[in-house]
Amino acid sequence: METKVLVEVTRGPLVESVHRGAVAVVDHNGNSIAQVGETSFLTYIRSAAKPMQALPLLESGAADHFGLLPEELALIVASHSGEEEHVRLGRQIMEKIGLGDAALCCGTHQPLHTGSAKALVARGQSPTVYHCSCSGKHAGMLALAQYYGLNTDGYYLPEHPVQRMMLESMAELAGLGPQDIPLGVDGCGVPVFGLTVEKMAYAYARFAAADTFAGKKGEACRRLQEAMLSFPTIVAGTGRLATDIMKTARGKLLVKDGTEGVFCVGVPQKGWGIALKIEDGNLRAAGPVIVKVLQELGLLTEEERGELANHACRQLKNYRGEKIGEIRPAFSLR
Repeated sequence: METKVLVEVTRGPLVESVHRGAVAVVDHNGNSIAQVGETSFLTYIRSAAKPMQALPLLESGAADHFGLLPEELALIVASHSGEEEHVRLGRQIMEKIGLGDAALCCGTHQPLHTGSAKALVARGQSPTVYHCSCSGKHAGMLALAQYYGLNTDGYYLPEHPVQRMMLESMAELAGLGPQDIPLGVDGCGVPVFGLTVEKMAYAYARFAAADTFAGKKGEACRRLQEAMLSFPTIVAGTGRLATDIMKTARGKLLVKDGTEGVFCVGVPQKGWGIALKIEDGNLRAAGPVIVKVLQELGLLTEEERGELANHACRQLKNYRGEKIGEIRPAFSLR
């Protein structure tokens, strides 16, 4: 598999290390718009799959049945930072669907938001399931199980009907059969989908091109887009790359990150999808790559590029706060 150097990490006059990877830009008909490296790179889409996993919740009528608000839908597709608003919305969803905290099987971890993590420690509290970055996704899965009257025990297991719905939704948008998608286990315990970088981009292009779907699926895509664009801080969190791009682009871009160096963007106005995989999984390289890709595609104005400067080229500083190098893009789209 031929990946390309996407990012250089400098220290003084030398390039000290590099991050390799692949980028695919695809339209909703599956045509390649641009690329870097081998886009047949097969890996897991990780949490960038969450919008596709959320579609059955809206198509089925479950979201309306439980009266889920746009900000709650944003949490369901989020990989959130465990800030106060994220925790509040997670509890709110679970109250609406009539289940207690113990039903959530996403596990716990410290909030990704440093201030929120420090506040928990200062209060002598441990993180709850609602601080888990995937709590919204799990709440959405439980809502779907409740709506269909399914057993909520084991809702996260691959053989559960809810997870079969998730797999079928992902497969449809990626233009594959469910049997063509290798499954792994995500950090929160649910199945995670194996896709090529090209198919990730295609899935996001189709999600972005909501009007190409008739009926309930098109409406579900539009509602999730509206939720993401209206509540970008819920989708990720304060200072996070996905949130900052959506806020800066002001409604032009749908952005979702995944663990292990995956980053996806949908462009509704063009019906394009963009997918990035950093080969070594280090998300520090994502900002310089994705901002440069958006700039080369003409999807950011100079003013918007300036607003994202801290992500486009990250400074390296020593313990004294002095600049000693940078993390910068090192590629051009083909």
